[in-house]
Amino acid sequence: MRWQIFLITVGLGVFAIPAMAQIGLPRIHVPQAGSVLDPVTGDVLDRIEEVETSVARRAQRLVDQRERRLNQLVNRNSALLEFDIENAPARRGELLITDATAADLLAAQAIGFSLAGTEEIEGLDLVVARLVVPPSMSLADAQKALSIALPDAAVSADNLYFHSGRGSGKAVVPAPSLEVTDTPVGVIDGAPGRSIPVLQTRGFAKGAPHPHDHGSAIASLLRYAGSRKIRVADVYGTDPAGGNALAIAKALGWLVESGSEVVNISLVGPANPLLARAISAAQKHGVVIVAAVGNDGPAAPPSYPASYDGVVAVTGVDKRNRALIEAGSALHLDYAAPGADIVGPDARGEKTRLRGTSFASPLVAARIAVALERGGTWRSRLDKEARDLGTKGPDATFGRGLICGECRPR
Repeated sequence: MRWQIFLITVGLGVFAIPAMAQIGLPRIHVPQAGSVLDPVTGDVLDRIEEVETSVARRAQRLVDQRERRLNQLVNRNSALLEFDIENAPARRGELLITDATAADLLAAQAIGFSLAGTEEIEGLDLVVARLVVPPSMSLADAQKALSIALPDAAVSADNLYFHSGRGSGKAVVPAPSLEVTDTPVGVIDGAPGRSIPVLQTRGFAKGAPHPHDHGSAIASLLRYAGSRKIRVADVYGTDPAGGNALAIAKALGWLVESGSEVVNISLVGPANPLLARAISAAQKHGVVIVAAVGNDGPAAPPSYPASYDGVVAVTGVDKRNRALIEAGSALHLDYAAPGADIVGPDARGEKTRLRGTSFASPLVAARIAVALERGGTWRSRLDKEARDLGTKGPDATFGRGLICGECRPR
C-alpha cells in the first residue's frame, strides 16, 4: 500500500508540474524518495488544490471585470448603445437583416419596424437592410419579435467588438530582421499613426480614420514580421459605437476588393449572423482571416470572429513561452505567438510595452503572408515553422504550436 502511495505521489509531481509551469504558477515541491510518505502526499494534494482554486478565482475575476467594463460602457453611452438578447453591447434601436427579401421587409413593417436604409457591402456581394426598432421595444425584445416574424431571415443586432490587448510604459523597437513579403495584408482595427507606413487607410466609422494606439501597434507588428503591403480599415474613428458588426463587414468587403490575401482582426465580441456571413463570403474569395482569442480569460464566452470555421485563431505567450493567464478561448485554436514582453509604437510613434492576444495575431498573419508568397499550402509551411509547446501535438493551450518565437520585437 505504501509503495502505491509513493507511485501516486511521484506521478502527481511528474504530470502536475509541467502543466502548472505553462501557466506561470509557482513550482510545487515534490519530496525525494525516502521521505515520510503519508503526510507529504497530503501536503502535495493540498498544494495542487490551492493552485487550482487560485486559477479558478483568477478566471472568474477576469469574467467579472469584463462584465463591469461592458456595463460601464453601455451606461456611459446609453443614448447610442444597449444590450441585445444575448446581453452583448450593440447599437441602440437598430437591427440588421442580411439579404432581406421584399416579403421580409413587409413582414417587419407589419409589426412596427421601419426601414432606415440598405447597405451594399462591396467585395462580399451582401446587402444589409437596417431596420429601426419600434420606440416601445427594447433591442432584446425587438430581436425576439423579428426572429419570430422572420424565422428564416438572418437577423442581427449591430454588436460591438473590442480590442484584445493594451500597451504601457516606454520601450525601443529594433529594426525588423525578417524575410519580407509583398503579399497584401489587411487590418481591421483603429487607424495607425503617421509614423507607421501603410499603403492605404480608409474609415468606416464617424471621425475615421483617426490615429489609434492599438491600430498603430498592430500595423507596426505586421511590418516587423515581414509585411510590406498593408491596408488598414479603421472601424472605430471617434465614434463611441464604433467597432460594430456592420462597420467590420463593410471594412472586410473593402479589403477583399482591394486584393488583400490575409486579413488580421485583433478584435473580439459575440457571435453575430452578419459578421458570420461576411467572414464566410471573404473566405470564399480565398482570403485567410486571422483573429485573436481575446483577453477575458478561459472562463469567458468563446470569442468571435476567432471562433468561426476556417478563421485562424491565435493565442499569446510570454517571453518564457507560457500561455498568457488572461488569454481567452475560441471554439478552436490554431497557433500561439508572442503576446507579452514585446514592444510597439502608439499613435504618437512612442514605443510602448505590449501585452495581449491582440499582438500575437498580426505576427501569425504576417507569417501566413510570407508562406503564401512562397507558394504551396500555407498551412503546411506554417506547421513546419511552428514550435510544439505543451502536450505533444495540437492542444487547447497552444494550438498547433508557437509561431514567430524567434522574431519577437523586444
